[in-house]
Amino acid sequence: MWPFQKRWVPLIGIDISSTVIKLLELSLHEGRYRVESYAVEPLPPNAISERNISDVEGVGYAIKRAVKRSGTKSKFAAVAVAGSAVITKVISLPANLDEDEMEGQIQFEADQYIPFPLDEVYLDFQRLGPSSKNSEMVDVLLVASRSENVDLRVKALELGGLTAKIVDVEAYATEKAFKLIAGDLPEKGDHKTVALVDVGATMTTLNVLHDHHLIYNREQVFGGRQLTENIQRHYGLSYEEAGMAKKNGGLPDSYRREVLEPFKEAMAQQVSRSLQFFFSSSQYDKVDIIVLSGGTISIPDVGELIEAKIGTPTIIANPFANMSLTSRINARALSSDASALMIACGLTLRSFD
Repeated sequence: MWPFQKRWVPLIGIDISSTVIKLLELSLHEGRYRVESYAVEPLPPNAISERNISDVEGVGYAIKRAVKRSGTKSKFAAVAVAGSAVITKVISLPANLDEDEMEGQIQFEADQYIPFPLDEVYLDFQRLGPSSKNSEMVDVLLVASRSENVDLRVKALELGGLTAKIVDVEAYATEKAFKLIAGDLPEKGDHKTVALVDVGATMTTLNVLHDHHLIYNREQVFGGRQLTENIQRHYGLSYEEAGMAKKNGGLPDSYRREVLEPFKEAMAQQVSRSLQFFFSSSQYDKVDIIVLSGGTISIPDVGELIEAKIGTPTIIANPFANMSLTSRINARALSSDASALMIACGLTLRSFD
């Protein structure tokens, strides 16, 4: 069920975020991806708590609504757990082990690396390549997550009428989707250090890739919900009223100056702070480009502000720039949601592994 296993079935990517379900299905025709199905469906309040599913029925029924709205006929899906719910470790094992022997060795040694009883976790691994420290060893990426994190997502998909074929990790799904935007970067991203910053409703996630490979992941609490709460406090609205006003407009002329611009400044500070954590914990002292994604990035001029504040070229992710669309896809709606669909893109791309 984990992403490192080979699968040969069309997969719907289901991104379960803190406030919405994002569904995406791609096909491949003559070397070009095509968007077959797409939908964004709101979740019930508090269905997700601290990146975990707290209302599996509510999430499941939202998935069912998204499936119906999208019109997809596929029944198999890929879903992801958050990076904060995953333990990763690079270990070294003898290079002469085959896959079965390696799996047995990992099961035997896993309790050294996993701080939970092994019957309470799901494990997977991927051979990375020869160890730089010993030519007779290979580096292996070990990935583990508490069983409940996986089981709740599988159950939600079942309630939505889907079967989970892959449970991925959000950071690796983002890494997978990076190839869709790499062609628009200088030197196609080759030998570049790229900061992928996703600003969602409640969480900002920094994934750093070097030469297309994930080297760093960090989450911090900050997102579009703070803007909604600021509107709520500033204008004496309910949370629901503030959310509708943020989406549909109708706020006083002072809104931009008194609420929106300070929030955008705070967003730039959060991005800068995330990068400083990366620099302080790695050998790197700069990134070559910042790529922004997530629903909160749709606020006008955010990219320009972050580029001006940090001094690094900054773009907004659009993984669909070079794709075709089926006639049932609303191109304008997809364009509006494009930057928020990176994880869903990476998940559905598992169809073509």
